[in-house]
Amino acid sequence: MKISLARRTAAEFMGTAFLVTAVIGSGIMADRLSNGNVAVALLANTIATGAALVALITAFGPISGAHLNPVVSVMDAMEKGLLWGETPYYVSGQILGGILGAIVAHLMFGLPIISFSHHVRSGPAQVLSEFVATFGLVSIIWGCSRRRPDAIPFVVGAYIMAAYWFTVSTSFANPAVTIARCLSDTFAGIRPIDVPSFVLAQFLGGVAATMVFRWLVPNLQARAGEILLEHELKPNR
Repeated sequence: MKISLARRTAAEFMGTAFLVTAVIGSGIMADRLSNGNVAVALLANTIATGAALVALITAFGPISGAHLNPVVSVMDAMEKGLLWGETPYYVSGQILGGILGAIVAHLMFGLPIISFSHHVRSGPAQVLSEFVATFGLVSIIWGCSRRRPDAIPFVVGAYIMAAYWFTVSTSFANPAVTIARCLSDTFAGIRPIDVPSFVLAQFLGGVAATMVFRWLVPNLQARAGEILLEHELKPNR
């Protein structure tokens, strides 16, 4: 028995809100405690984000799949794991949840509710980084879905932690998180003007990865319904 769309959308909303709260909140804390050492601040931000992803995907995965990312939801719909009619609800929940997460992080640290970022993240290198980061994220999700779906929370968390460091953009790889971070003039922020190019690169990276895995794994659609984790209520639960 499939969980209702309302409950799945609520799970996506809550999960993305917690994710953005973790990203922005840990960025603020790291910036305050690192005494200007950007490497230390980024390391702290990385660890908190990766740990949050593992926890959130594990918690919300059985309810909604814990996509927490519009690219993942759209790619899942492309492979018929999520109905196209349900996809706008997922994406809306993720974007609104991300905005709430930014607000909550600001309130916890005594900052203005909304403060548009001045953090410059522009140029070909940044855009390429987002393409690569999202290509890798979607690739590992599709790759693990076939044989090791239960490992996805840990693999996604580990990959994002690594991608923070091997991409110049620090691997946003998520349109909902990107939009939310433009509302935060903090360590984790991004200028609103830089958001469209990031989001375009993220979707292109997701589509490219999905096309590659259609070739690598011809029965890819058979696993799409379990992205990120299986989201159905079993009779014995």
